[in-house]
Amino acid sequence: MESVSGSSQLNKTLRRHYLDLPQWGKCQVTYIWIDSSGEGLRNKTRTLDAEPQSIADIPEWSATGFNQKHSDLYLIPVWMFRDPFTMDPNKLVLCEVLKYDRVPAESNHRTSCKKVMEAAEEHCVWFGMEQEYTLLGMDGYPYCWPKNGFPRPQGPYHCGVGADNVYGRDIMECHYKACLYAGVKICGTNAETMPSQGSSVWEFQVGPCEGIAMADHLWVARFILHRVCEDFGVIATLDPKPMVGDWNGAGCHTNVSTKKMREEGGLQYIEQAIEKLSVRHEEHIRVYDPRGGEDNKRRLTGRHRTANINKFLSGVADRGASVRIPGQVGHDGCGYFEDRRPSANCDPYSVTEAIVRTCLLDAEAGDI
Repeated sequence: MESVSGSSQLNKTLRRHYLDLPQWGKCQVTYIWIDSSGEGLRNKTRTLDAEPQSIADIPEWSATGFNQKHSDLYLIPVWMFRDPFTMDPNKLVLCEVLKYDRVPAESNHRTSCKKVMEAAEEHCVWFGMEQEYTLLGMDGYPYCWPKNGFPRPQGPYHCGVGADNVYGRDIMECHYKACLYAGVKICGTNAETMPSQGSSVWEFQVGPCEGIAMADHLWVARFILHRVCEDFGVIATLDPKPMVGDWNGAGCHTNVSTKKMREEGGLQYIEQAIEKLSVRHEEHIRVYDPRGGEDNKRRLTGRHRTANINKFLSGVADRGASVRIPGQVGHDGCGYFEDRRPSANCDPYSVTEAIVRTCLLDAEAGDI
């Protein structure tokens, strides 16, 4: 029997009875925010007297910080979604976090990202991010892996089918449907290379989203993933190298396209952007995981379809490159490029901000 949480084994049919009770016009609003680690998510729920019609109808709230001398925090609503767990008319609300003096918290990278996206608005920047993750049992071991050994070598798992190749498809299906219901711009999913990597060999993609919406939607998709896994009693980890050995790591490949890149002849603008990225490789590595590149050292080894962390490589249809031009884009002469360096546990605000600063604004942090 797999190691699952005790709460996942409670009677869910009984729970359904209470979820179906009328709310008499009231609305439950769940506030979601990024905690001081820059990786974890927190949430709490309040009652509003009526269903909010826009983000302007949702009031600020407060929270308690645990790492600051002045522990009061402000939760500032920025994006509203439908709640796939308690259903309509209830809402999920993503929030920015401000400290007691209303200065952005250290883990709040949305404020600076938003300024950069507004400065580059004329470029109509589209992003798509590919979120990989690994399912673990409550014992911290990959879900459905043999307890006294390892599964077969990599090969049959990527985009696989069958009980011997894919573990946890139910979680992927529920997460996908929950994101669609919520209004998250999820656009696909697939089984990944390592068994039990990414919703038991899963990755999901969010996008295309313009500007700040990319990171907003990805953070809420992550929240929904963790909540779905909570119901199933397993853990979704975004660790970029959850298992040591001859197994692929977990990344968050980031696809980027500007208006000029999407037009005829756009390949020249893609190549110009990649050249700029090559010059600032080390700077980007430092913001592509939450530990200044230390997490990615375990993943970007030059093996398992990655480029070595110390080298910048680019190419057409090359999945061993730091930045890849997809084969179809090379053929069409326009489209987008894929930055394959961000880790699975990256902050998408930091990643997208760095890309726009480098490729479009020629600006360093603090210049905007």
